[in-house]
Amino acid sequence: MSWTAQGRALLTSWATQSGRLREHHQQLRLGLLGNLGRFRLVGGAWSRPIVDMSYSRHFLDFQGSSIPTSMKKLIATKLSPNFREAVALHRVPVPLPGDDELLVRNRFVGINASDINFSAGRYNSLVKPPFDVGFEGIGEVVALGLSASSKYAVGQTVAYFRPGAFAEYIVLPAKEAVPVPTVKPEFLSLLISGTTAYISLKELGELSEGKTVLVTAAAGGTGQFAVQLAKKAKCRVLGTCSSDEKSGFLKSIGCDRPINYKTEHVADVLKKECPEGVDVVYESVGGKMFNLAVNSLATKGRLIIIGFISGYQTPTGLPPGNVEMLPAKLLKKSASIQGFFLFHYMSEYQAAMKHLVEMCEDNELTCEVDFGDMSPEGKFTGLESVFRAIDYMYTGKNIGKIVVELPHSVNSKL
Repeated sequence: MSWTAQGRALLTSWATQSGRLREHHQQLRLGLLGNLGRFRLVGGAWSRPIVDMSYSRHFLDFQGSSIPTSMKKLIATKLSPNFREAVALHRVPVPLPGDDELLVRNRFVGINASDINFSAGRYNSLVKPPFDVGFEGIGEVVALGLSASSKYAVGQTVAYFRPGAFAEYIVLPAKEAVPVPTVKPEFLSLLISGTTAYISLKELGELSEGKTVLVTAAAGGTGQFAVQLAKKAKCRVLGTCSSDEKSGFLKSIGCDRPINYKTEHVADVLKKECPEGVDVVYESVGGKMFNLAVNSLATKGRLIIIGFISGYQTPTGLPPGNVEMLPAKLLKKSASIQGFFLFHYMSEYQAAMKHLVEMCEDNELTCEVDFGDMSPEGKFTGLESVFRAIDYMYTGKNIGKIVVELPHSVNSKL
């Protein structure tokens, strides 16, 4: 066959294949457009469609099962610090990712003391119900937009920190996703709890070898990291907790002197163990514990407030306390108190998270998670158990980060 004949044959074959590809893409396009009715309608207009349907291989469920048309999600329908009163379980359409977005199937979601502050509307007075709740999750990318596909792929594991996590699926901007090696709940514990401890101690703690650090609620989701990071800075660490089991856990992660406040008088222990006072207090309880912490400060001591859980369930969200003498107490010791709110330090978040993930992978950091196995009704499984998990947190019985598992059967359809 001559080169000319070969050329004609190749052109004919290419044209035929191109026609078939165009027909295939058109069928995919029509199929996806025909299914748009299964998805959300916002304000009378369709949510933003995927830009390039010919790129459709990126929008398929990575394990071959169909992405369902609907999902479960927790939505705050009224403002209240009582999470059960404020939040309800709803079934809603599964959203479509936009051009620079990811659709993530959640496998684990995290519980935070501040979940009830959010449902009470304490963080943003402009936000009115209904609104999505939950702050952190980890799962697999099951669909994504064209621009997002330059950095992410279907099947990739990502974690994230943004409102709306209490859902079976979530759409999030690709730039907010945190790639993690596997869908391991330990990585979830780093998203808020780990980064809060890491950044706050780095920015405000001024830790150095030989300093004395007191961590309140030390066996909790954030306290566990404050203890370990302070020990890595070669500090002497004391930690308050509420049971002998928690004391044992604290010893296992390096705490020099666990203090069970149910069986010991914390003030007396601190006077004996730290006669010159405590250099840094890492405080998250509030109320009487806050007052005790202030009184225990050393000269030039620093108290870092990351929360005051003892007051969150009250109408005001504030614990009772006597602060009239606070200025005099601080002045007398040249001491200081500073608050830390993670949202104000987001410029440092990605770097902190990267470092913490590396530490976790290298077994340099214990990331304890609590699935509620010892709770009255057992392990926290499914979005319905988020309510139980939050109740469990406020009993103060958890050790480590409370995590809810969202099981998924690959071949099931909702």
